[in-house]
Amino acid sequence: MNILAEMLLAEPAPMAIWVALMLLTLPALVVLANPDGVRHPRVALLEAATFVRRTRARRAERRAREAADAQAAVRYALEVRVAATQAAEAVDRWQAHWRAAADRVDATWAAFREADARLARALTTTAFGTPWTPQDPAEYVSRERFLHERVRAAVSREELPPPVLADALAGRSGWDPRLHPAEQEIAIGRACAEYLDRVHRVAVDAERAAWHDTQLARAGRDSLRREAELAESHVASWPIFIMAVGDSPLTVGNGAHRLFPIRSGNG
Repeated sequence: MNILAEMLLAEPAPMAIWVALMLLTLPALVVLANPDGVRHPRVALLEAATFVRRTRARRAERRAREAADAQAAVRYALEVRVAATQAAEAVDRWQAHWRAAADRVDATWAAFREADARLARALTTTAFGTPWTPQDPAEYVSRERFLHERVRAAVSREELPPPVLADALAGRSGWDPRLHPAEQEIAIGRACAEYLDRVHRVAVDAERAAWHDTQLARAGRDSLRREAELAESHVASWPIFIMAVGDSPLTVGNGAHRLFPIRSGNG
């Protein structure tokens, strides 16, 4: 360090004197720098003052624009991060929906297999004909009651839709209460197997749709996360940080970026 620097650091008074002298001589320098200023010093000083004011105004405008841009960048980063968080929560809901749909596929498949097995047993039982029963009114009343009870039980187990019970009670849509109980078992078993097969197919389609929607939700979540990371890196690269509201630091994303408000003022 040279002697002049040591003197300035040890004795700040000379520096203050020099700065005051430079400020006092600045108007004279401005006047002498312009040949017309010698003849019209007042005009030259007014022009210099106007130039200084305009420079300060332009600098203030530039800083205001930078502050507004920085504030908009912070706001966008926060909005994208909130959207990414909400998208992640939506993915969790879609995954739960898909798991429920997959469980229903398994349940409907098991129900169909059980109904199909009962139908196979009923067909095996009647392979060599139906047992003899007396052909009298009491027998037909018993057969009708048997049909109604079996259909009602199947509907209660959700192996048949509720409208089928009304059809069986009315003897329509192919339900014949005069058939032998063994034949009625076959008719009921076939109706249950066909209905549960349709239910299973609907469950499979619903599971596929739920899986597709889950994949779309995941893609949207990942896209928003990448956009949030880019927005936060953009905010962190700004030379100034600004808060949208208040004076406390603003945390963006996972806390890696803490943004502080710039101080007002010109210069």
